[in-house]
Amino acid sequence: MHKRLHGIQFKKRAPRAVREVRKFASLEMHTKDVRVDTELNRYLWKKGIRNVPRLVRIRVSRTKNEDEDAQEKFYSTVSLLPVFDKVDFAGLQTENK
Repeated sequence: MHKRLHGIQFKKRAPRAVREVRKFASLEMHTKDVRVDTELNRYLWKKGIRNVPRLVRIRVSRTKNEDEDAQEKFYSTVSLLPVFDKVDFAGLQTENK
């Protein structure tokens, strides 16, 4: 999150963080419909609008849309993966589920 929020004014940081997560998931999964989990949203807003956490680990999953009227065939769900200490971020690899 840190590099994506550099230079953004304080009162717009947490909303921009949520938008950046959506944008990242959309680019990676090639879906326009991105749904952010409430736990991830609370984690991004945990320290207020100004002090967004520097590091966030997320899981993005693509799911087939069951709604017949939907414009998109798939949607992405973004959820938080808990990392308990900053040291725990070192050496992390992509997890295929």
